[in-house]
Amino acid sequence: NLAFGPALRKVIYTTNSIESLNYQLRKIIKNRGHFPNDAAAIKLLWLAIMNIEDKRARERAKEARTPKGQPRKASGRLVEGSVVQGWKAALSELTLVHPDRINPYL
Repeated sequence: NLAFGPALRKVIYTTNSIESLNYQLRKIIKNRGHFPNDAAAIKLLWLAIMNIEDKRARERAKEARTPKGQPRKASGRLVEGSVVQGWKAALSELTLVHPDRINPYL
């Protein structure tokens, strides 16, 4: 949504990407159901994250060959070391837009 500034949009899009990963992991756990032990659950989640990230990496590589100026469709990086920065700038934008909602918690 372009109603927010660039710093806040970056945080929102990153949050959406994380929520997408969580949805996919919940779906895998729900389909599997029961785990004999914690190690089995951790192994399944790790393999699922690797598969999801491989799929996203393929989408990013495919998108890298598209002409510039077209909107981005590939999901963001989650495992490859991408770090969300700019939380302070995003919080500053939110404080300016919604001071009555944010200031009581600062």
